[in-house]
Amino acid sequence: MMERAADDGRESNPGERFRRGSSPVKEEQMSDLIIHGTDDGFDQEVLKSDLPVLVDFWAPWCGPCQMIAPVLEEIAQANQGKLKIVKINVDENGKTPITYGVMAIPTLILFKGGELKEKSVGVLPKSKLTDLVARYL
Repeated sequence: MMERAADDGRESNPGERFRRGSSPVKEEQMSDLIIHGTDDGFDQEVLKSDLPVLVDFWAPWCGPCQMIAPVLEEIAQANQGKLKIVKINVDENGKTPITYGVMAIPTLILFKGGELKEKSVGVLPKSKLTDLVARYL
């Protein structure tokens, strides 16, 4: 429970709003082009995919993750049938991020033929992300 400052109504500890799992940010709405992945389905969705797969390790409370989401949507639309995008919520799926050394989010990992090909941490401009994907199509 957060205390309110008596004089102005502000939270006494504004950083509390951004603690893991307590953000007012709702889980993003994903299109049919982006797959909500899980630890249990990772092998089938990613490693055994016939298409290259861009995996986005994210969380709903992560501001930069929310920033990159529309860019991933655009890339998914532009590459239908050539690329699969899978989002892994790190709060709900702890095994896969550990397996691939995800220490910060957003982390994007591109897999092709079941092998990790590229790994990027943080928000990339759309042009750089498009270039990264194009190398494996």
